[in-house]
Amino acid sequence: MSIDLKQLKYFLAVAEEKSFSRAAERLHISQPPLSQQIMKLESELGVRLFARTTRSFELTVAGKALMHEAADLLGRMRMTIDTIRQIDRGEVGRLRVGIVGSAMWGPIPGLLEQFQSQYPRVTWTIHELGPNDQWDALRAKQIDVGFWREPRVDDDALRHASLRQELAFQESFCVAVNARHPLAQREAVDLADIAGEPMLTLHLDQSAEPRYLIQCCVAAGFQPTIFQEAAEPQTLLAMVGAGLGVALMPQTTSRIGWPGVRFLPIRANAPSANLYITYPVQDDAPVVRAFLNILHPAAE
Repeated sequence: MSIDLKQLKYFLAVAEEKSFSRAAERLHISQPPLSQQIMKLESELGVRLFARTTRSFELTVAGKALMHEAADLLGRMRMTIDTIRQIDRGEVGRLRVGIVGSAMWGPIPGLLEQFQSQYPRVTWTIHELGPNDQWDALRAKQIDVGFWREPRVDDDALRHASLRQELAFQESFCVAVNARHPLAQREAVDLADIAGEPMLTLHLDQSAEPRYLIQCCVAAGFQPTIFQEAAEPQTLLAMVGAGLGVALMPQTTSRIGWPGVRFLPIRANAPSANLYITYPVQDDAPVVRAFLNILHPAAE
């Protein structure tokens, strides 16, 4: 038995119009091929679908049953096709976003709000991970995109892992000091102004970021004294608020208004806190493509 969707579509048109001529006009075909398709469908099924007389044109019991089933089948097929097209456009699916903790104090929440507004049928989740863990999660396909700061992974490693990395948001580091610290009275500082201050930093083995910041301090003429390391940026700020040291933090961190902490811009050669997005190089990731379409205007 070989029945195709075109035959069911033709049958349904005849059944609904109760006329071969009107159904042919609706389908934009001539009547003879329409009649041939209906006859072929009846032959394949081995039943009569229409009771034809000189004065009447009615569905048989089998025809009425097929009309109901065909309408249901074609309706579900149209919904399936529509869903597939929505998936291809990135309008349906799941997006798992990896971030470093400080990114949520910056533009990421607004980016996610815009994405949710334009793609309400996409389910997204946030996974707060360090850069190294995000890298592993991307390679294991446990997250779909990752956000972390400079310095970037080298290009050879990206190619080997079939990943791409792009600039998402530009930003600089600032100095977080206790509100009672003498530097807190200034509008801005030089990086060298914190030479000799106990420095609070993220774990040196957690990512390349704290090592990069140490290199920036060395380039500014001093070797920083690391007093304490922590896993989360809010822990650093709590220690700064307690007067235990200073910390280099992304400028957007100042938005949270941490008690007892002043955030001071760095006047010249401020370390870069640029935020990069890393994602798989795939043509079959429409939700990621949709997310990038939201991101790129914000990154310009």
